[in-house]
Amino acid sequence: MSESDRTQRRFRVDGQTGESHEELIDLVLFDIGGVLGSNGWDREQRAAAVERFRLEAEDFQYRHEETVGAFESGDITLDEYLDVTVFCSPRDFTEQEFKDFMFEQSEPWWDSIAVARDLNDAGHARLGTLNNESEALNVHRIDTFSLAGIFPVFFSSCWLGVRKPTQEIYTRALGMSQADPKRTLFIDDRVQNLKPAASLGMKTIQFQSAAQLRGELEALGLLS
Repeated sequence: MSESDRTQRRFRVDGQTGESHEELIDLVLFDIGGVLGSNGWDREQRAAAVERFRLEAEDFQYRHEETVGAFESGDITLDEYLDVTVFCSPRDFTEQEFKDFMFEQSEPWWDSIAVARDLNDAGHARLGTLNNESEALNVHRIDTFSLAGIFPVFFSSCWLGVRKPTQEIYTRALGMSQADPKRTLFIDDRVQNLKPAASLGMKTIQFQSAAQLRGELEALGLLS
């Protein structure tokens, strides 16, 4: 990238003090669920499973809450999670049937993925994801959403051992990428996940739609 290209995508920061120093976005981190596609195993997906497999909702929710932290942090496998939450009692369906249903709940949002692909093609910043997900679902979603050709790195809770919104996952992602937080942009649909990033000095965008995201990235000079 030429110096003139880099100059064109500079933007002013620290408007509160009126200082006119300039920063470049070097790293853009995307959440996956709620930004690039549906959530993997959130309330709506679990509610659908309760209905489809006639689970006792309160018991399933209790068992889920007891294990979800370990599940998304990579401490237990999908099989272990299901042993505790679903197959703790005899069932008239198989574990594979339940897994297939879980995987089917992941739906790519191609308009959002197109924004990420265009950002990667523009080449103005490094890209990565920063997301909470269990390993089995994460691998499935990376493949189903065709993300490996867009993102060279996935800072996922199942591989980092910590989850959003704990500050540690953001500091680990910054450390592993050797990124300056002031030159890092994080995109997520949930305010509670954006606040820790902002507290570290990262720029943030709350995702609402693909069109809104594209417009904000254009305003930052990252897309044209």
